[in-house]
Amino acid sequence: MNQNPDIKIFPAMKAFVCFEGKILLLKESSSYDEGTNSGKYDVVGGRVKPLERFDDGLRREVYEETGLEIKIGNPFSVGEWRPIIGDQQLQIVGTFFECFSKSDRVELSRDYDSFEWIDPLKYKDCNLIQNLFPAFESYLKFKSQIQLLS
Repeated sequence: MNQNPDIKIFPAMKAFVCFEGKILLLKESSSYDEGTNSGKYDVVGGRVKPLERFDDGLRREVYEETGLEIKIGNPFSVGEWRPIIGDQQLQIVGTFFECFSKSDRVELSRDYDSFEWIDPLKYKDCNLIQNLFPAFESYLKFKSQIQLLS
């Protein structure tokens, strides 16, 4: 196992923000300072600050990026990615949550160019960042299990 003490590890919270059965995607801007996926779509969320509660961090990130207030539902997936930001190697461990918004009126931060509300079944038709493919698969399994229990 290759261990590098210079790699920083961060927890992250990611939101599948739902409104009327659709999921919110944001397209990363080329002007995003810490961006590594310019022109690709991602879900809302980001790194938790030191000593910040994970739920507070997720609500903060969603509000900062979209202006939406959310209700946090259940977690359904955990993912890991290792971007290089600037000259720093990071390891980010992200937990994905189903979240709910009472509105679809998005006010984007400057880190994003545009947004789309998509049918989650059509995620493969979108220009997504790589780490979202397994998260969408997990989400669809999660939703089908809930429907079976209903």
